[in-house]
Amino acid sequence: MRRLTLEPQACGWSLTVDGVKNTLVYHSGAAAETAARDLAGRLARAGEAAKLLVRLRDGSVAGRFLFPPTMGAADEAAVQRAA
Repeated sequence: MRRLTLEPQACGWSLTVDGVKNTLVYHSGAAAETAARDLAGRLARAGEAAKLLVRLRDGSVAGRFLFPPTMGAADEAAVQRAA
């Protein structure tokens, strides 16, 4: 499961992804959360589960979101043909 962490910084919001060296930085929390959810959704559609952790300025956890892996259209068609 790939873990994504979204947390505030002094001049914006950072998004870190396990296994990725570069941190993404956004000016607004809304833009950062949208990007984080989009990335987690893309990982899930590619077959990799993702967990998004959102932190507030005081360090507390604002939310945890799970994105289970999903099958693509080709995988679903293969399952239907096999049935």
